Amino acid sequence: MSFLKKTGILIVIVALTFSGFSSATQASAAGKAQDVTRGEYITAVVKALEVELNAGKTLEFTDVDEHLAPYVEAAQKIGLIKGTTSTTFKPHQKLTREHAFLIASRAIKSKEVFSIELLDKFKDKNEFKTNESAELARSVGLGLLQGFEDGTAKPQKLVTKLQVTKIIDRLVGAYSKEPPKKSVSLRILGTSDLHTNFVNYDYYQDKMSNEVGLAKTGVLIEQARAESPNNLLFDNGDLIQGTPLGGYKVTVDKLEKGELHPALAALESLEYDAGTLGNHEFNYGLEYLDTVLEEASFPILNANVYDAKTKNNRYTPYAIFDKEVLDGIGEPHTLKVGVIGVVAPGIVRWDRALLDGKVTVEDAVNTVEKFIPEMKGQGADIIVVLAHSGMGDETHTVGEDDVTYQISQLDGVDAILTGHNHAVFPGDFEDLENIDMEQGTVNGTPVIMPGKFGSHLGVIDLDLEKAGDQWTVAKGKGAVREIDKKSDIVNQKVIDAVKEAHEGTIEYVRSPVGKTTAHINSYFALVKDDPSIQIVTNAQKWFVEDKILGTEYEKLPILSSGAPFKAGGRNGANYYTEIPAGEVAIKNVADLYVFDNTVFALVMTGADVKEWLEMSAGQFNQIDPSSKEEQNLINEEFRTYNFDVIDGVTYEFDVTQPAKYDYDGKTINESANRVTNLQYDGKPIDSKQKFIVVTNNYRASGNFPGVRNATESIDYAYENRQAIMDYMIDVGTIDPSADSNWSFTPLNENSKITFETSGKAKDFIKEGSGIEYLAPTKEGFAKYSLKQK
Repeated sequence: MSFLKKTGILIVIVALTFSGFSSATQASAAGKAQDVTRGEYITAVVKALEVELNAGKTLEFTDVDEHLAPYVEAAQKIGLIKGTTSTTFKPHQKLTREHAFLIASRAIKSKEVFSIELLDKFKDKNEFKTNESAELARSVGLGLLQGFEDGTAKPQKLVTKLQVTKIIDRLVGAYSKEPPKKSVSLRILGTSDLHTNFVNYDYYQDKMSNEVGLAKTGVLIEQARAESPNNLLFDNGDLIQGTPLGGYKVTVDKLEKGELHPALAALESLEYDAGTLGNHEFNYGLEYLDTVLEEASFPILNANVYDAKTKNNRYTPYAIFDKEVLDGIGEPHTLKVGVIGVVAPGIVRWDRALLDGKVTVEDAVNTVEKFIPEMKGQGADIIVVLAHSGMGDETHTVGEDDVTYQISQLDGVDAILTGHNHAVFPGDFEDLENIDMEQGTVNGTPVIMPGKFGSHLGVIDLDLEKAGDQWTVAKGKGAVREIDKKSDIVNQKVIDAVKEAHEGTIEYVRSPVGKTTAHINSYFALVKDDPSIQIVTNAQKWFVEDKILGTEYEKLPILSSGAPFKAGGRNGANYYTEIPAGEVAIKNVADLYVFDNTVFALVMTGADVKEWLEMSAGQFNQIDPSSKEEQNLINEEFRTYNFDVIDGVTYEFDVTQPAKYDYDGKTINESANRVTNLQYDGKPIDSKQKFIVVTNNYRASGNFPGVRNATESIDYAYENRQAIMDYMIDVGTIDPSADSNWSFTPLNENSKITFETSGKAKDFIKEGSGIEYLAPTKEGFAKYSLKQK
């Protein structure tokens, strides 16, 4: 058999084929004269491919005449057609575009597999009716089905003669083209920021939840593996901390040397290939982390954390996998896949008390760039970066935490699994330059950021070709798949792997510690002084008052700092504290205080307290008092856990003024003065007076304005959450109310100030609060207005 390669010859064949059937369609209306029948199309395809013809005697179709029979017989022989029934072919039936592309795709016998997600590119994808979606996706992957300029495929439209000419032109090109001698596909799957969400269970609400859990993600993992057998599965860190299960293995059923941590058991149940460290892996100290990692059955990598004394990498920086893969015709090949991990350098600030003097952390971008030549020198065909670093922006500052954008620009990086932001990519970050949402690339590099708590699975598909001895990535695409929140289907292997720890955690969190006379929630914690924070600050002050008796700090006034840890934002409309009136259990305390922090006290001046609050004031956008338009109060770039309320003083926020600091604590308006009327004991605060401010290790170890000026730092090595439980046990019954120690400087009464919180919050609006529900927005959130009272 010879192959036609000249478009001119092809057009002549197609034209002759159609003219041979013109007598059968002369009665057709002029508008339909360009439509093509099944018989015409099959004849054109068989002629174009120069398939050998016989007499057509083997056909069982009763409606095919002797002229057409040889072509239909040849088409059936090479698998192009199936017939409408076992005895009918319906040669004069008009052909849809969908059916035309299916027939064309069957002519290509390559075993190359294409994802059915290729069909998602078409705006009218819901109009595909075939039960052969995989075959139709092949037609897209092979370049046969390309669609129209408006992004549609119009699958149920009748195919025209001009369109058939183009289809067969593409078909002959694909059919006659020698396939690459060696080409393979590789699928990279990834999770990030699981935060001990393994079972589909909300420990704070003590109930099943299909919105979280690796058991849910595991369903997607098995599906993605079945679609593409050449695959690797990685985790991107923030694995061992987050829910009460993480704390349970630290303080209650303590992890013993030689014991497999439930987080690793969960990952092993799904046969992960590698992982990296997130910033929260360091929350429990290096010794505990070492105990966890000792039992890992797969490499957990980090390249930018160094031993402070030896100056050597403290962890294995990278691994090179000899990955056995099959090409499109089933032949085996070995890919050398290099995988490297990096973490945000901020760990030395956030966990300074645990890490200071023990480790140093290098810039993540520079680290990856440094190791690329070494990995290539050891034979790595491709390099995958596991970056527990946020996306970042177009500007790189050495040592910053969010640098995935810069890593994507490095020569030699072929794919990136990122996280830390708890965001989703492709999807978020559309305002950055050189972002391709459809292809899931950043600066041309496939990138995936799969949400948080198991909400999404990241999928990168790479097509590789070999030239000589070198495999290279010909193309790559990143995508994310969301778990089915309406289904109860889970991956039972994950459930079984963590069963003991899960059940122990549930029993633990149900232990009672006190009572509350009223419902507690954090729905309005960003716009009003809130009881959910007041309880925390009261408990911390109660704890430290006892500790400083008889010490040099006994006579210093005590202030206490707290923040709304669960206040929606990037974590979704269900991520709020909600505790019903009645018995308070450990699960409720964990709902109030989600992090495994320890109590710290800082000695600082009134001036330092002022700067601390100026940093908190960055939570709000600047309001134009003369505007009559709606103005959004909340700065969404500012993390709510940085909105510290300091109890023991009173103050106002003047949001008509610009913020002094940005969300990283950098000065942006030196002369700004948002914090007004700051008073202690009913009088303007003395900028030189010394105070003790109770906080946590995260804040005390950071570079927060005001905090960084503290002259002394006292580490009580006692969990904030445990201090709250002790306080509740001592008090017995709490009456949750806030002392309204902060508010906004009154605005123009005509100002239209709005903010977003959960749609559920409308049921908890108190009369006279100045808050009014306006309308739902998206994904469970709603818009509210705020009037000063």
